[in-house]
Amino acid sequence: QVQPVESGGGLVQAGGSLRLSCAASGRTFSWYAMGWFRQAPGKEQEFVAAINWNGGDTEYADSVKGRFAISRDDAKNTVYLQMNSLKPEDTAIYYCARCRRMHGSRLPDEYEYWGQGTQVTVSS
Repeated sequence: QVQPVESGGGLVQAGGSLRLSCAASGRTFSWYAMGWFRQAPGKEQEFVAAINWNGGDTEYADSVKGRFAISRDDAKNTVYLQMNSLKPEDTAIYYCARCRRMHGSRLPDEYEYWGQGTQVTVSS
């Protein structure tokens, strides 16, 4: 069993930065792609970013491309989401998840282990 645990959320002003972390308890993230998703109040869950099993390939939602960066440190069993130039519309609960396969996906159904989420609030 893998239990991702997110941290690093908080309140930040527009234009600011935050770095989210996702650490694993139980089995590791190694050999699997990892992803970040988010859900704002009253909205559906949306894909944010994904990274493949060895960190050699990443993909991003158009809304965050150029501002967010996903990375992983398998020695620490941790995945990161660096968020820069934050906007009020980035306000959401951010979830980390382990993919079922080695290469990332934008589809939530491709992910099998989810964290509890961390709140990110961006004030204008």
